[in-house]
Amino acid sequence: MTDYVEVARAEGPRGEVVLRRRVVERGADVLELRVNGVFVMDSHETTSEVRLAEAALAVVDDPRDVVVGGLGLGYTLQAVLADHRVEQVRVVEVEDALVGWMRDGTVPHGPGVLADRRVTVVAADVAQAVAEAQHHYDLVLLDVDNGPGYLVHDDNAALYGATFLDDVRRLLRPGGAVAVWSADPAPALLETLREVFGDAEEQPLEVTLQQRETAYYLYVARVEDPVSTPVSTPVSRP
Repeated sequence: MTDYVEVARAEGPRGEVVLRRRVVERGADVLELRVNGVFVMDSHETTSEVRLAEAALAVVDDPRDVVVGGLGLGYTLQAVLADHRVEQVRVVEVEDALVGWMRDGTVPHGPGVLADRRVTVVAADVAQAVAEAQHHYDLVLLDVDNGPGYLVHDDNAALYGATFLDDVRRLLRPGGAVAVWSADPAPALLETLREVFGDAEEQPLEVTLQQRETAYYLYVARVEDPVSTPVSTPVSRP
C-alpha cells in the first residue's frame, strides 16, 4: 500500500488542487499533482512532458517565442528552456496556487525553473490569454489536460474546438505551429486542426512508463502560408 502525505491544498472557483508526496522504490520521494481528484502528473515519470516539448520544438525552424499552456510541475517548461533557440517563454497557468507553489519552493525545483530570465508566468485561463494576446509567437504548446478525452475541467473542452484554435492560428507567425498533447488518439481534434489550419498531423510518441512501453500523441498544425495568417497589426522581431 502506498503512503501519501499531503504537501499543499488549495480550493478555488474551479475546485480543488492538491500536491501530495509518496515514496517509491529506493525510498525516493515523489510529488504528485491532482486537480479535482484527477491525476495530472508527478515528478517520478516525466518522459512524456520532455518528449512533448522536444517534438513540438522540432517542427519549428526558429522557435524564439513560445507559449506553454499549462505549467504543471514545470517539466515541459524546463525542456523548452533547454533549447538554446528559445528566447522567450510565456507560461499560462489557470491555477494561482500552483504558480505560488512553484515560486515559493513547495515544489522544490520550481524556483530554479521560474528564475530563468526568459520566462514570464501569466496566471490566467489560456483561452482568455490567447484571445487577448498582443504579441505573435512561433510555437504554442498546449498541455492543460490529459487530452480532449480526459479533461481536468469541463470548460477545457473549448480548447480543442475551432474557435479557440482559430485564435491560436492568428497568434502564430508564418512558419509557426501549435502542438497539442493527448494521452489517447484524438481523431476529432485532428480533424478540427485540419479545418482551421488547412493541414495537421498526428505524431505518436513512444515512451517507457514504469517499465512498460506505451504511446502518447502529439497533434501538430503549422502556419505555412503568410496569407492564411491574417493579422491586424504586423509584428516585427526586435
